[in-house]
Amino acid sequence: MEKNLQNLIDNNLFKIIGKCSDEMQIECFVIGGFVRDHILGVKNPKDVDILAIGDGIALANKVCEYLKIKKKPTIYKNFGTAAFKYKSYDIEFVGSRKESYTLKSRNPSVKIGTLDDDLNRRDFSINCIGVGLNSNKWGNIIDKFNGIEDIKHKIIKTTSDPIKIFSDDPLRMLRAIRFSCQLDFDIHKNSIEGIKLEKNRLKIISKERIIDELNKILLTEKPSKGFKILEHTGLLKLILPEITNLKGIDEIDGLKHKDNFFHTLEVLDNLCEKSQNLWLRWAALLHDIGKYQTKKFIKKIGWTFHGHELVGSRMVKKIFKRFNMPLNKKLKYVQKIIYLSSRPIILSKDFISDSAVRRLIFDAGDDIDDLMKLCEADITTKNPKRFSKYLNNFSKVRKKIILVEKRDKIRNFQPPITGEEIMDYFKIKPGKEIGVLKEFIKSSILDGKISNNYKAARSLMIKKGIEIGLKKNE
Repeated sequence: MEKNLQNLIDNNLFKIIGKCSDEMQIECFVIGGFVRDHILGVKNPKDVDILAIGDGIALANKVCEYLKIKKKPTIYKNFGTAAFKYKSYDIEFVGSRKESYTLKSRNPSVKIGTLDDDLNRRDFSINCIGVGLNSNKWGNIIDKFNGIEDIKHKIIKTTSDPIKIFSDDPLRMLRAIRFSCQLDFDIHKNSIEGIKLEKNRLKIISKERIIDELNKILLTEKPSKGFKILEHTGLLKLILPEITNLKGIDEIDGLKHKDNFFHTLEVLDNLCEKSQNLWLRWAALLHDIGKYQTKKFIKKIGWTFHGHELVGSRMVKKIFKRFNMPLNKKLKYVQKIIYLSSRPIILSKDFISDSAVRRLIFDAGDDIDDLMKLCEADITTKNPKRFSKYLNNFSKVRKKIILVEKRDKIRNFQPPITGEEIMDYFKIKPGKEIGVLKEFIKSSILDGKISNNYKAARSLMIKKGIEIGLKKNE
């Protein structure tokens, strides 16, 4: 292991950092995620954290000079850090510090500290492994909290009492869960209990920081692992009660419905195999949230969730607002995907009419492929025959979409007839008649009554205009 970590620093960058620290008589280490990822076999980790037992900002400036980097480091005075880019590396220098916290804030009081002070302020053992860069300590490993052993056993463990660690900075609770997802590690049972006890401390964390961690969990290979831990520890109920509301199975007259919480997580994992799109993953996570409000039991039918797509799509905006998430096209995208999420499913069960496919393409636009990915991910049956049947049905829908779109060019539909042309032909001013005619033409195209071209649309415009009392242009 020691030889392996020495290989980590066997390059020009670390030799220069070591040389500069020697000249300044500052003890210096590469520490944290870079070392952890190297041990884990991650290829070419990019984020380099340098710990200086002294003035980290001064060391960063000196290293920049040696590397002949024209742009000066970015200085963060509040944190006593300096950062710059070198080749493919994002490098951050920090001076060793001692931190103390208050109950009302996650922002610590910071003082210059020793190496021990700096190690003691860190969160998890796997992030506290350092390698010496000074000539007299070149390649020496610091591993005060046995992080190498925890990496070996795939364990996330706090550096000290979990209650203190999580109370000092509650964001660490989400970081633990995120690392568990990213690395496929288990969280130590004491740390899990610490999260349960300190979960309410999360209220002092900004919404933006919470969402940043949730996004990182969503972007992992198997986010369900993280959301199961969030639910188990009680954090999810504080963050997204809309998801925890889905948990549980009701039974009346021997009829049950599926547990929509675990179903949602299955759908999310399935979707992650098909797409890296963060916002599509959000749509998968939230696609069934309307079921809690729309759940009804109807005798002789069973459990129904009519209209859950519409209700769910409306709920999304409240969630996005609550966490200061983008209220632009990203919100609209998630809402649209959720609102349309049952349409392809309905089509797959019935005879697929051209008009139904046209309307689906019209409503989904360029997001039709993403919508189909979610619908395919929504197949969670464990019956192989049913699974194959449902997947085959969606394949038929996809083929039909391609054929109809190629022929009718409905995607991102633009009306062949403009409002100006209607006004010009009938010599009328802006009014409701224009909207009536445009909507009639659009519906006629989507229903296949006329072709999607100017000539057919103009002819229909004239005919319908006369029907509603407009005078033909002579």
